Amino acid sequence: MNSSSIPKEERTWAMFAHLSSFLGWLGIPLANLIAPLVMWQLKKEEMPFGSSQAKECLNFQISMTLYVIVSGILCFVFIGFPLLFALLIIDIILTIRAAIKANDGIEYRYPLTIRFIS
Repeated sequence: MNSSSIPKEERTWAMFAHLSSFLGWLGIPLANLIAPLVMWQLKKEEMPFGSSQAKECLNFQISMTLYVIVSGILCFVFIGFPLLFALLIIDIILTIRAAIKANDGIEYRYPLTIRFIS
């Protein structure tokens, strides 16, 4: 799909699908997973680009949640502390990058992502 052929509204939905994962940072439990899941389910029929980006975000957030759990367990041997810090930075940078790309109408694929939902 050509980025110029994607309507502005759909690109905006795609951008907000990525940015919605930051709701988890506001202390809302599992909001980083629920928000992109809801956006994907709401728009999967009418907005293919927005839907694919919400699904991509959801896969990334599931992966990050698993990585954080493993890092949390590794904190008992002190290896987990630097891993948690690195995951924080990676999550912020990649999510902002994905939101910018989505707003430009460019399909973004997160690195380090386990694709649970295809």
